[in-house]
Amino acid sequence: MQGIDLSKPGEKKKLIWAALLGFGAILVLWWALIGFGSGTRTTASRPTPTPVPQRPATAAQRSSQPVSPDLMTLAAFTVIDYRRSAYEPPAATRNIFAFYVPPPTPSPSPIQTPTPPPPPPAPILLASVSPSNVYARTADFKLEVAGDKFTPQLHIFVDGRELPTAYKGPQQLSTTIPASFIAAPGVRQVVVRTPDNRLYSDPMTINVAAPPTPNYTYIGIISPTNRVTDTALVQERGKKDVVTVARGDVLGGRFRVTSITEKELVLTDTSLKIKHSIPMSEGDKTAGGPLSRPTPRVDAEDDEP
Repeated sequence: MQGIDLSKPGEKKKLIWAALLGFGAILVLWWALIGFGSGTRTTASRPTPTPVPQRPATAAQRSSQPVSPDLMTLAAFTVIDYRRSAYEPPAATRNIFAFYVPPPTPSPSPIQTPTPPPPPPAPILLASVSPSNVYARTADFKLEVAGDKFTPQLHIFVDGRELPTAYKGPQQLSTTIPASFIAAPGVRQVVVRTPDNRLYSDPMTINVAAPPTPNYTYIGIISPTNRVTDTALVQERGKKDVVTVARGDVLGGRFRVTSITEKELVLTDTSLKIKHSIPMSEGDKTAGGPLSRPTPRVDAEDDEP
């Protein structure tokens, strides 16, 4: 450690101040611990402890304490008088752990519509009708009916209308269908039964189809000066060629020309004997065909070939 050089003026002042501070510190400690003049020692006051209440001894603690012999002897011969309390708790009205569960609501069962019993079999058997397919607008035709258990009392009914019936045996009947019954296309119902409907058969049908029609257009007429035979100018639909036909000619291998007038051209189906009237029109002008021109009316016309 380096020594103190007292030759320096600053070092002497430091030494003096250090001595004064050390003496002051000694005085402060003396006053705090011993005091000055009274001779009594000052002590710090302590707070008075709060008394802790004694808890009663438990059963375990009492059992651990020694018991005098006299008390043990008396306790062995003392009669215990136990009296049951008259108070009884009320019985529980319900179980608090039991929860009410509502019964399941039954779903309504669907109403089942009773299935009607099948109709009883017809006492009369109708097996077939011939013909079963015809064209509308044709003439009267003969209808043959085949089956079983036929009697003379049975008649043929078409769309509910009774027709004169010929009895040919237990398995065959026949009648004539008028042309008015098949004037329009459609389906006709045929039944064999008695007039009082006590005996009847299951129905069968006749299909009435529309007849084939000519696919031609009547565009003009040429009348010669002698007025003997008129010539019609016809054109097939979808084509540009113009064909000249006279009375008696056949168009398309099926339709015969039966009448030529300034108003219409009459064709007759050679197979079905059905007449078709075609009114005169200008036709297709792009085809280059001549238009109709008025001609004197023929007094007598033969409509038949």
